[in-house]
Amino acid sequence: MNFHVMTLFPEMIERAMNESITGRAIKAGYILVDAVNIRDFANNKHNRVDDYPYGGGAGMVMQAEPVYRCYESICHSIGNERPRVVFMTPQGRTFNQKIAEELSQEEDLVLLCGHYEGIDERVLEKIVTDNVSIGDYVLTGGELPALVVMDTISRLVPGVLNNGMSAVKESFSDNLLEYPQYTRPEEWMGEKVPPVLLSGHHKNIAAWYREQSILRTAKNRPDLLEKAELTEKERDWLYKQQERK
Repeated sequence: MNFHVMTLFPEMIERAMNESITGRAIKAGYILVDAVNIRDFANNKHNRVDDYPYGGGAGMVMQAEPVYRCYESICHSIGNERPRVVFMTPQGRTFNQKIAEELSQEEDLVLLCGHYEGIDERVLEKIVTDNVSIGDYVLTGGELPALVVMDTISRLVPGVLNNGMSAVKESFSDNLLEYPQYTRPEEWMGEKVPPVLLSGHHKNIAAWYREQSILRTAKNRPDLLEKAELTEKERDWLYKQQERK
């Protein structure tokens, strides 16, 4: 998976992605992160890429030309005239695991990070294929959302996670939240690890994981439970659990 990030702050992208799991994945060659500075494509001596908005209003708007020239440079470098371009914007569809899985199928993914009051609409209409948001709030720029998207997608790339099943078992992969996790010691501040996890009985442990995922989803994200594929037996069991409370 090759990420190409169009940004005014390439160091911000590089520093974050070179840490932890994604950093190891980059070193191992599972993913590539190419942070491209849009300022390098400005056509003035001060590398200015913004100007006042037509019609007035507060703030500045990123100009179309440097953004487009940056895009053309990436297209040329990867040999693709029309790559998938994700624009990070609160106006886009809300990012989730399903979208991450969809985007992870791309060999090259371009992420466009806006700044100031936005980007000239004309270049967005010309190059953007996907508008994606990470939530209904406003951030200073698109870099943090882009990092969220890249981190999530990276975990789906084969080889990135040590345990090949980790990404499959995590929250949201099947519209269920992840079950509780425990490690040593067996008892901490009077709280003990559930006995089933110490039993060594893999079938019982798997059943406990499933039950806990269902219970946690019902409590914290009931909206997800509507999409989850539960058996009739599991739905009956959940109903009885909720009736006891």
